[in-house]
Amino acid sequence: MKIQHIFFDLDNTLWDHRRNAYLTIQELFNKEEIGLKYNIAFDEFHSVYHEINEKLWEDIRDGIIDKEYLRKHRFYDTFRRFEVDDETLSVYFEEHFLDKILNHNKLVEGAGYILEYLKAKHYTLHIISNGFKEVTERKCILSGIDKYFKTITSADTVGVRKPRPEIFEYSLNLAGAEKENSMLIGDDWIADVTGAQRFGMDVIFFDVLNENKEGEGLKVIKHLLQIKEYL
Repeated sequence: MKIQHIFFDLDNTLWDHRRNAYLTIQELFNKEEIGLKYNIAFDEFHSVYHEINEKLWEDIRDGIIDKEYLRKHRFYDTFRRFEVDDETLSVYFEEHFLDKILNHNKLVEGAGYILEYLKAKHYTLHIISNGFKEVTERKCILSGIDKYFKTITSADTVGVRKPRPEIFEYSLNLAGAEKENSMLIGDDWIADVTGAQRFGMDVIFFDVLNENKEGEGLKVIKHLLQIKEYL
């Protein structure tokens, strides 16, 4: 059956979360004069934060922790690495981070072009994200890409995250799509590729971090414009 519906992951597939998060944390870091007060270099702080945050998101994906745990710990654990045990400061960073990150809406290179290209070819486009519902839709609206999508599915709405089959089932039902005429495009090997494959849905792996995974018949891109090779 011909592909009609394309489901995109959002963070780091279309919306450049890594870049937007970096800029937001840098602003908070400078505003609170963390470098001066605690003699911490920003890039070192960000590197530790990134490592801790990535691991916590993996734990959320795997059902080990919930989002409240992540929100309580990602900045707290980062500051603790620098021997700063300040819960109030960590809460301040977390609350302002989620709010301020939406001031930065940089897209992954080629995102706007490829969405326009797919729309012109009459594919129906959708979002399926493991991110928080309260920010997923606002990211799409504020970055100006919401107009491309018929449906937006956030994991919070379903109560499970990719790679669980229930979120794919929910999103396809919402879209009025079938597995056979649908494809997922995402950057997370486990959540997106393994999840879609187990569900029985075609997938393109956006290998943005050069993981160089291999698999029989695996469709891989390193840049969003390479989607044109498959669609």
